[in-house]
Amino acid sequence: MQAENPGQGRLVLAATPMGDIGDASRRLCDALATADVVAAEDTRRTRSLASALGVTITGRVVSFYDQVEVSRAPALIADIEAGKTVLLVTDAGMPSVSDPGYRLVSACVAADLPVTCLPGPSAVTTALALSGLPVERFCFDGFPPRKGGQRRAWLQTLAAEPRAVVFFEAPHRLAACLADAVEVLGGERRAAVCRELTKTYEEVRRGTLAELAQWAADGVRGEITVVLEGATSQAVEPSALVEVVEELVGKGMRLKDACAHAATAGVSKRELYDAVLEARRD
Repeated sequence: MQAENPGQGRLVLAATPMGDIGDASRRLCDALATADVVAAEDTRRTRSLASALGVTITGRVVSFYDQVEVSRAPALIADIEAGKTVLLVTDAGMPSVSDPGYRLVSACVAADLPVTCLPGPSAVTTALALSGLPVERFCFDGFPPRKGGQRRAWLQTLAAEPRAVVFFEAPHRLAACLADAVEVLGGERRAAVCRELTKTYEEVRRGTLAELAQWAADGVRGEITVVLEGATSQAVEPSALVEVVEELVGKGMRLKDACAHAATAGVSKRELYDAVLEARRD
């Protein structure tokens, strides 16, 4: 990225509070007050946030949510090229992390325009810290698939994942997701369900997947972040990954490529390929 010059436009990504207004940084307040353009996932929520912080937004406010991200990006790029500062904020947490932002950042990178970030609240790292699980190594996997079959195939890819896995889930799908996790990963694998992080009714439930599935069966409300314990070094049978391969093939991937994608520690592409052919013969 080229060095910034006085008067040069730039894109600023800013983390916003997940619930507690006191988590807003001084830099966020300054950016809201001085940006030439504020691109907001929800303009009403951003104006409410500014009001709660005692900040007056002086720049132009435009909506920038998932459905308009592609169409709005060119105009924002033009603003930056014209020397303006564009501030990108989402409803809560960090832009681009399961929220709008990735495409705009990519467009700025492609155009060699400056991009910077004002760090702050993140549900991912907050949940990791509260989970009580070993999280020295972790991966983030966004939202699970909504459909049961696809969700179980996704869970199967985590069967041998040695790192802790963080993901978001909608409250009305949490019970089904945890029930599928018990079926695919086993009821003894540990996890933590974090609900309403930083808010008044914050709650962290820790236990085995079986215990958490039972707890969630009657319904759960609020914003949900799940931390799944990494797998222990147990051998994985190639047959356990056949469903994952077939799911990928069903989406148009070649069989050999699907085997390469789904192969994991202890299971080679060749072993998985042979297991799929054997399952098809059966």
